[in-house]
Amino acid sequence: MPVPTGVLCCGACLKEAPPIDICLAAVPYAFPWSDLIVGFKFYNHTGRARSFALLLRSTPWIEPALDEATLVIPMPLSRTRLRARGYNQALLIAKQLSPEKTDERVLLRIKDTPAQSSLNRKERLASVQDAFAVDPLLAKKIKGARLVLIDDVMTSGASIFAAARVLRAAGAAHITGIVIARTD
Repeated sequence: MPVPTGVLCCGACLKEAPPIDICLAAVPYAFPWSDLIVGFKFYNHTGRARSFALLLRSTPWIEPALDEATLVIPMPLSRTRLRARGYNQALLIAKQLSPEKTDERVLLRIKDTPAQSSLNRKERLASVQDAFAVDPLLAKKIKGARLVLIDDVMTSGASIFAAARVLRAAGAAHITGIVIARTD
């Protein structure tokens, strides 16, 4: 998929390219979207996954990214966080977007980290260092693949970039990040 015309890059991304090829977001992380996402993520409003998927599918460039993807990979949660929450919100969205391509087994969260929302940018970058791994038994699925990496929100980019670095090291040919919302 060619990079859409008019895509803006920040100074940091121009200086050092991020590990994802492009990140697509449906809305800014601001009211009312932030409240809706918080309810979805922390208050068991899992029924919103379908509406968020519909919102994402109506966002330019997301449909072609999904069509061209070999695999759709949700950002994994640590076992502790998954046990506490009871569900992975990124997995719910991924299954709504592309159930036949979604594989939650490939990317693993091997380190439990504090909630990113409680950390500043520097702390976020440090906390997700070595937090992800590709399942060695499934690594062959990544080599040469076009991946879509799904998460709910992108703020500093620390988590999605850390996961993408691991996928890139495993041989991913192209990585598109898709999030519901992104901070400015």
